[in-house]
Amino acid sequence: MWNEPSEERLAKIPRLYETEDVPIQAKLVYLHFFIAGCDWYITEYDGHDLFFGFAILNQDYQNAEWGYVSFRELKTIKVKWLEIDCELDWIWEIRPASEIDRIREAHGWQMETEERKAINER
Repeated sequence: MWNEPSEERLAKIPRLYETEDVPIQAKLVYLHFFIAGCDWYITEYDGHDLFFGFAILNQDYQNAEWGYVSFRELKTIKVKWLEIDCELDWIWEIRPASEIDRIREAHGWQMETEERKAINER
């Protein structure tokens, strides 16, 4: 795996079920793993191996879904010589799911004008 997240970075992710009452659009996405048209957006972590988040596999937005994924299994994903990657903390900005284009597209969410203005001002 390229750019494996540090223990410090993993410790900032809420534990499984801690954000259960938070609406999906407001859930904060702490990590983004990606490889060859596949994306995993992480919102919760059990502290050992299991993540909860949103997965888009092979750019299939229609079948993209929220669910669980093993960190151990993510680390083993390779496409020929290419390994899965995690966006670096200085590139990836922790933000609500509603502000991530691919998640919005998969859900068919429209961005409100005020949200768009706030994002552009950052």
